[in-house]
Amino acid sequence: MTPDGAADAIVVGAGPNGLAAAIELARAGRSVRVIERAPQVGGGARTGELTLPGFRHDICSAVHPLAAGSPFLGRLALERRGLELVYPPVEAAHPLDDGSAVALRRSIADTGAGLGTDGARYASLAEPFARGWPALAEILLGPPLRLPKRPLLAARFGAVAIRSARAVASGSFDGSRARALLAGMAAHSMRPLDAPGTAAFGIVLLALGHAVGWPVARGGSQSIADAMRAELESLGGVVQVGREVHSLKDLPDARAILFDTSTRQLVNICGDQLPARYRWALARYRYGPGVFKVDYALDGPAPWTAPECRQAGTLHLGGTFEEIAAGEHAVATGTHPERPYVLVAQPSIVDPTRAPPGKHTLWAYCHVPSGSNVDMAGAVERQIERFAPGFSDLVLARATRGPAEMEAENPNYVGGDINGGMASLRQTLLRPAPGVCPYSTPNPKIFLCSASTPPGGGVHGMCGFHAARAVLRRALR
Repeated sequence: MTPDGAADAIVVGAGPNGLAAAIELARAGRSVRVIERAPQVGGGARTGELTLPGFRHDICSAVHPLAAGSPFLGRLALERRGLELVYPPVEAAHPLDDGSAVALRRSIADTGAGLGTDGARYASLAEPFARGWPALAEILLGPPLRLPKRPLLAARFGAVAIRSARAVASGSFDGSRARALLAGMAAHSMRPLDAPGTAAFGIVLLALGHAVGWPVARGGSQSIADAMRAELESLGGVVQVGREVHSLKDLPDARAILFDTSTRQLVNICGDQLPARYRWALARYRYGPGVFKVDYALDGPAPWTAPECRQAGTLHLGGTFEEIAAGEHAVATGTHPERPYVLVAQPSIVDPTRAPPGKHTLWAYCHVPSGSNVDMAGAVERQIERFAPGFSDLVLARATRGPAEMEAENPNYVGGDINGGMASLRQTLLRPAPGVCPYSTPNPKIFLCSASTPPGGGVHGMCGFHAARAVLRRALR
């Protein structure tokens, strides 16, 4: 690294993907400088005291099956840098109105035992992908347009994944419990459950639960980013925080520039260096619904009616498949459901560092139309109360953030979309624009490494890893 800050590569944005790109370049012996507008690294993997002193809340991503199942992060062995993933007794729970809950457990047999007569069907659906996760991860988290090493596994997954969650639920299960479990998983897609491809989200999350679990990071998601920064700096990389980039003139000299940003930020910063046809293609890139998030400081653990929920790190609130499907359809058509699908994380049940002794934190959000300014805090809390009567009596403080606040905190979340772009089938395959290499641009010096490139959202670092490999092939040979 030269004294004036010049480097082989500059990475704009220090989210998990930006850090992953920088690490991979540094591992290849290139000099790298990362520039981040926020006062700390992390992007979607950050933690702060949002409610009361001593209560540590994850600002966006809170539960990390993809981090546990990421081929790139797994190779880094970040436990050497202080990262510890901790696992709840139940990976995820889906409470129902009869007072029971469907539980996703590491054991497929134990999960199936809670599904009644659908247990065997569930095992038949989930077991091949859970058992084959290492190979499936290389397929799903690898770059597009590459022949899979396990073509039969890829074909089997593809035959299910291209279908809608409704089609798979109706075709695979007779009972409401298994259908509800799949709905809660598939709704992570932030798309109507009738949409093609939504089954893929459900199957992947179930497979991850059995193959690697749904852990949280001790101390908060910030621990993942901090460990990645430590790894980068051990390789000679340099990180600058609190420095916003408005144009390429704000950057030191470099042979390659990688952007861990939204497509809109890419155009705003360096659109004058990109041809009109590419800018037009990026303008067609679609962002999905936003989120409305509530963080709670609690006087004790949430009083869930179902015992499985008290042991689960993650909960999906929404009752039946039909209710969740109706709520997600409402969001997709621009309205706000009275009973929204709510995702809940309660990391303090396994990580006592999140709150003072005897206290707890709880993280919750629902989906809303892009850019919504409707306060959904009441609807979120009513859904929690529905399955945990007396919850509101434990609330010491709340912190709410709608789409505008989420985007202000992290401009990658356009309209509150935390996935970096709509997860439609087209945009899964052609993200962010049609082309042989989705990480490169027509400018041979400029690359994109954010969740707006394959494989998309999640704390896995694979977008950054693949972008770095593209840089090494094209700009830093």
